[in-house]
Amino acid sequence: MKVVISAGGTGGHIYPALAIINKIKEREPNSTFLYIGTTDRMEATIIPQKKIPYVGIKMMGLNRKQVWKNIDVLKCFKQGIAQAKEEIIKFDPDIVLGIGGYITSPVIYAAKKAGYKTFIHEQNSIPGLSNRFLSHYADKIGVSLPGTVRYFPKKKVVYTGNPRSEEVIRAIPVDKKKYHLSEHKELVLIVMGSLGSLTMNTKIKEMLSSFQGKKYEVLLVTGKDYFTDFQKMTVPTNVKLVPFLDDMLGVMKRTDLIVSRAGASTVSEITALGLPSILVPSPYVTHNHQWKNAKELESHGATIVLEESNFSKETLLPLIDDILDHEDKKKEMQKQASKLGVKDSATRIYQVIKRIVDGETK
Repeated sequence: MKVVISAGGTGGHIYPALAIINKIKEREPNSTFLYIGTTDRMEATIIPQKKIPYVGIKMMGLNRKQVWKNIDVLKCFKQGIAQAKEEIIKFDPDIVLGIGGYITSPVIYAAKKAGYKTFIHEQNSIPGLSNRFLSHYADKIGVSLPGTVRYFPKKKVVYTGNPRSEEVIRAIPVDKKKYHLSEHKELVLIVMGSLGSLTMNTKIKEMLSSFQGKKYEVLLVTGKDYFTDFQKMTVPTNVKLVPFLDDMLGVMKRTDLIVSRAGASTVSEITALGLPSILVPSPYVTHNHQWKNAKELESHGATIVLEESNFSKETLLPLIDDILDHEDKKKEMQKQASKLGVKDSATRIYQVIKRIVDGETK
């Protein structure tokens, strides 16, 4: 299979795209790929490092505060369409995939106008502008959460789950000793995004001493930029600090409760594992996606949502204690989270893509 794939901006788009690439390679080892991303976002570094042929296209997202600047965005979009069309025709793929981020808009639009088959995937609970626009040009649309189905045409949309989920399932659980953790105590993992958060870390510093004497242990991921500040503090012996985790999925498999942001990838990992959670949505993301993701899980009893503005030791610690002290509540959260998880998502997406390529869907 020859595949053009486009995704960019954040790991929440890039890593699902890589999961799809890996699944296609697994099923069809002779497949070839062309990845189209931006010139200046994460994917421009990550994808070439993985030896995947890469083309960067200059593209900008809409400016919602200074609307007049969108004249430049539209010019960029028009140029992006022309460049994407040229690259797609030259590569001549069987299908073109858009897995999120504003870079996918010119790519999928150009592919459809050039007569190629297309598939897009939405990771968040409520679609962003790009995928709402592209729903008119996609042959099929995959979604990560069941509630998202209602935002797309019924004949096109397929509930696939997030392709990242299969990698979660295959992850090897870590040895707790690696992080100086006890095998006999419950573990609470606190992580506020891969880079950390100044606002959240300031709040967390104020509560660290309150974990003293708790029956559980805490593994706090500070983010690289904030680790040094935490190292200067005296923390309880049951609190362990790390700047980042290069084996996050393995750690999550040993975790009893996670306190985290509510990005699309995090939500997919939590549901794939059936992991009880307290989600603190970032209020700084476009369209308040994280809050909507978290509320989708909460509506099913799979998580507790704690607003950043209300996050403190007075609110967080009682929630942690209540979940860990009541096994029935913890098991119910596990059960409801698992119901929302799709453990074979990448396989489902491959099957949809294969049917499109084989002409089995209209």
